[in-house]
Amino acid sequence: MGKVHIFNFSVAFADTDAQGIMYHGRYVEVGERARSNWSKDVKVPEGDFGFVIRELNIKYKSPLKLGDDFCVETQPIKIGAASMVVEQKFVKDDVVCAIMNITIAYLGSDMRPKAVPESIINALV
Repeated sequence: MGKVHIFNFSVAFADTDAQGIMYHGRYVEVGERARSNWSKDVKVPEGDFGFVIRELNIKYKSPLKLGDDFCVETQPIKIGAASMVVEQKFVKDDVVCAIMNITIAYLGSDMRPKAVPESIINALV
C-alpha cells in the first residue's frame, strides 16, 4: 500500500540466546527502532499525543543467527480513520525470517482515538 522503508541491522551477541539464535523479544525492539526510523520525519500536530501501539503480532518463519545481516522492511498496509496497520518483514538474503504486524492508534490530547491527520498519512504512505 505505502512506501517501503528499509532499516538495516546486524545480529550481535547481545541479541542472541545461548544457542546463538536471535532472542524472540529482540524482534520487537529492532522492529520498534525500524518503525521509529520510518516515522522520524513525521510531525505530530501540536496538542495531539500521536501514535500508540494497540496490537502486535509476530510470526517467526526462519531464525536469525549471530552475525546475520538483515533488514526490516516497514510498510503501512491498512489505514483506518484513527489507526494504521504497519507490516514489518525481517528479511535476510531475500528470505522472510519473521513478519510483524502492528496496529497503531492515533490519539488526541485527551488520549482518545482521533482521525489520523492527512499530513501524517501523506508522509508515511
